[in-house]
Amino acid sequence: MIFGMASFTLFHVVLSLIGIVAGLVALRGWLSSELRPAWTATFLAATLATTITGFLFPITAFTPAIGVGIITTAFLLAAILALYLYRLSGKWRAIFLICSTVSLYFNVFVLVVQAFQKVEVLNAFAPNGTEPPFAITQGIVLLAFATAAFLSLRRFRPVAG
Repeated sequence: MIFGMASFTLFHVVLSLIGIVAGLVALRGWLSSELRPAWTATFLAATLATTITGFLFPITAFTPAIGVGIITTAFLLAAILALYLYRLSGKWRAIFLICSTVSLYFNVFVLVVQAFQKVEVLNAFAPNGTEPPFAITQGIVLLAFATAAFLSLRRFRPVAG
């Protein structure tokens, strides 16, 4: 165990963090009309790997985490199709931007949930995950990603290649 985590859990967490960092760098590019292909590919691959590994943990009942994983997988697959199969043509540009941003949002959403559960200082403010500090934090995250999605839709115009 490393950092109190089993190896598979650590692998899953590292994939998630790679996806978040790469996704934020890619999103910054989309906001300035840059695709940033390597960052985008890393984001999509790491986030897809995160959702897949999430389904490999023992499942005893349907949980919100499983629901988020299913939804994220659907959005990721749509983003991957929009980018690599349909090459962002026509409506696929918007589908890519929305689905990618939603996928990144869900990854950050889970990060915030985990932070409030595992980080003692944060857990003291919201031990049940239903208290105002948790809700306010998630609201800010949602607003930030909704704004980023809106702005990327207005600004991102890929150059035909």
